[in-house]
Amino acid sequence: MTRSNLIGGEMLNWSDLHPGDARPAAAGPAATALLAAALQPEDSVLIAGPHAADLITAAAVQVTSVDLLVRSAPDAEELAELLSTTKGEVFCGSLDRFPLDHKSGGYDVVVALDGLERLVGPDTAKFSWGEALARLQGQLAPGGRLLLGAENSFGFQRLVQPDIAAALPRDEDWGRDVADRAPAGLKPLTAALQEALAAHAGSVRTYAVFPSLTQAEVALSAVDGFAGVVAARHVASRNDGPVLMDPYRVVLDAAAAGLGVELAPAWYFVVGADARSVLPAGVVPEGEGVLLEEHLLLALRCDDQAELRRVIPGYVAWLAAGGAGSPDNVILDGASYRLFGEPQELDVVEHLERFAKRALESGSRQPWPAAADPHALTARLAAMAGITVPEREFNPDEVIRPRGSAEQLATVARLADELAHASARAILFEGTVSGIRRSLPYRVGHAVLNPARVIRRRLKRVLRKVRR
Repeated sequence: MTRSNLIGGEMLNWSDLHPGDARPAAAGPAATALLAAALQPEDSVLIAGPHAADLITAAAVQVTSVDLLVRSAPDAEELAELLSTTKGEVFCGSLDRFPLDHKSGGYDVVVALDGLERLVGPDTAKFSWGEALARLQGQLAPGGRLLLGAENSFGFQRLVQPDIAAALPRDEDWGRDVADRAPAGLKPLTAALQEALAAHAGSVRTYAVFPSLTQAEVALSAVDGFAGVVAARHVASRNDGPVLMDPYRVVLDAAAAGLGVELAPAWYFVVGADARSVLPAGVVPEGEGVLLEEHLLLALRCDDQAELRRVIPGYVAWLAAGGAGSPDNVILDGASYRLFGEPQELDVVEHLERFAKRALESGSRQPWPAAADPHALTARLAAMAGITVPEREFNPDEVIRPRGSAEQLATVARLADELAHASARAILFEGTVSGIRRSLPYRVGHAVLNPARVIRRRLKRVLRKVRR
């Protein structure tokens, strides 16, 4: 029977499970998958900090006993009622008031996937991140396992979306000591964990979490290849408004540069437990190949029309044979194609048009000046496979603008450069024509032919009068 215990430092009029203007509790399929992989039936578990109710109940059914440590009194009552048939206790208060000798022999697993910052309330004068980690470590049994989350203060979210509300005080923004914050950056954070947990067997395994701790859709031990595409999709889905840079392209470029893990929005650190390299399983496709969209975009940027004329007909033939995926959802492996994700019920032209729109949104260079709108680019790509797209009346609303401000500025600079070159060619042509007109052969020919033109025009007028 689970019961609620007050240990001091509890927040009476506050909820982390149902926040007003605060951050929600840790949740997501990746968190559930991590617990399923790390927990064993005979384990005693401590879950410290705000975690979603479904995450807690999923853990409770896997183990022998589970204790909770939350700072919110309403949350403690709600969770105690939710886990009324589960063996364990709910402790309400701050981590610095939680007794180290509560659990005889310690816990087999300590879970803090929300991080360490929300384990204390406003009445805790000073309790640094390192002290919080040491206190959690003190709750572990010898050889115990620790599952810890941490936010990245300089992740992709800082690059693609400015936090315009950062300077506005929120209810949870009470004063904190500068030492209360976690080490900034993946390397300092990992080093601090390894130093603090040196006495525990097993190394620290790191997962990059996307798109956030409170919405952990995927956790990846490496952000490269198709894993980078999965990460990019989740970051882009979370930032669908105005952005500084295209989120999808930023994540893919960082993954290609080997910086996907370092710039992840958040991390999971797993000590002493085994888990798959990708959580949940199956979200990253296996096998060789490259995303068809990336291959086509590279061909556009390099003006490799021969490659476009080779790949587009093969892709269209794959669609005709029963394939159902746009280039951003198809893997190209040599001369074969396979689906990456859910099927898309579109016809051939609609698949090509989707790629055309995404190419224009990315700000990618187009080798054809006339293909500045999605319909014109679609028609040109379809023609490579022998498909004729009917002309349609130009609609200004069809003009696709690049997603991010940076891509928009780059596009403006590229168009300005192209306009300057076109203007220079026009001036050169004008000078050439003017020189021809001033030349002696031209003037002689003009003098000879001009009277003939006058006589011809007059004869036409006379003939029209006679016919009348």
